Amino acid sequence: MLDDDSDYDIKCQQIRKENVALLGEFSSWLEEAGLAAATVRSHRSNLDFYLNHFLVYADTWTPAEGICYVGEFLGDWFIHKAMWSNKTTVKANAASLKKFYAFMAERGLIKPEEFTSLKQQIKDELPEWLGAVDRYNDPDVDLEDAWPI
Repeated sequence: MLDDDSDYDIKCQQIRKENVALLGEFSSWLEEAGLAAATVRSHRSNLDFYLNHFLVYADTWTPAEGICYVGEFLGDWFIHKAMWSNKTTVKANAASLKKFYAFMAERGLIKPEEFTSLKQQIKDELPEWLGAVDRYNDPDVDLEDAWPI
């Protein structure tokens, strides 16, 4: 965490500016892969929320650093912070993150083994994340029991 609020703000602005360019490249990569314009927009929107909100929420993580926090994002933060979170949106965000980090790996921005590890993490932990979003959105569940912190 940065020491000074102004340093934090400056770093956030810098990261968000870099993210704009990266999201543009990612969108072009998806288009070149033949994805429909609506699908590209959906992935881009999901990634914008992850990159420009989650990764700079408590600290100033870059997209490359963010690969370590995908589980925290999908299994906790997204479920609590995105009022639209449900099973479908968790799955959609997982798919967007896999595509994004495939793009990052192809560009040499992350190591191939980091991407391989991420894919395995998503495969292994997705059922837990879907259960968590179900519990969180169930009005009959006491969240203190369902969400031990």
